[in-house]
Amino acid sequence: MYDYTAGQGNRDDPAGAHARFRALPVEEILVALDTIYSAHLALAQTGFVAVDFYDGCILYDFDAGQTYLCDFDECRPGPFVLEEKRLPGSRRFMAPEEWRRGATIDQVTNVYTLGRTAVALLGSGHLTGPAWRGSAALQAVISRATAADRVSRQQSVRRFMAEWLAARGGKKEEGRRLKDEEAFGLGGDRS
Repeated sequence: MYDYTAGQGNRDDPAGAHARFRALPVEEILVALDTIYSAHLALAQTGFVAVDFYDGCILYDFDAGQTYLCDFDECRPGPFVLEEKRLPGSRRFMAPEEWRRGATIDQVTNVYTLGRTAVALLGSGHLTGPAWRGSAALQAVISRATAADRVSRQQSVRRFMAEWLAARGGKKEEGRRLKDEEAFGLGGDRS
């Protein structure tokens, strides 16, 4: 049971809330992604891996400009080996390894999902072409995150977040942005 929030689901009414969210200024979408990524970083720091995260887990309160996560409750200690034929989830957000019995599911898998989240929210499902609303620097980070080859991706959520913040130019939005990289364990040389 979750506490009530006034936010609207991003997939509840694709022609309504989803279109309204996509029409937000890019900076507001980036702030929403920062919130999503921060939650995944906190999860990774506890040794867990998110399973079945997709845009239906995102609520956005248009009046308050706040992002909330819901149905974000399938998390497993990681890494783990996939015993089933596939993991549950939306194929739009699932890494290739989530479809292979015996594959390792870990933070690198979550990096793919986080990249696909940006593709959904900033690119309406497309990383290239006119649908992509992010910068070229963000596009490069997300392209790496969504590589089919696991070795080509950022090797941890922390590394992904560090590259994301660097591509964001270190911009801070008072009261709504990350306080600083150190607060989220992004300082130093740990990857």
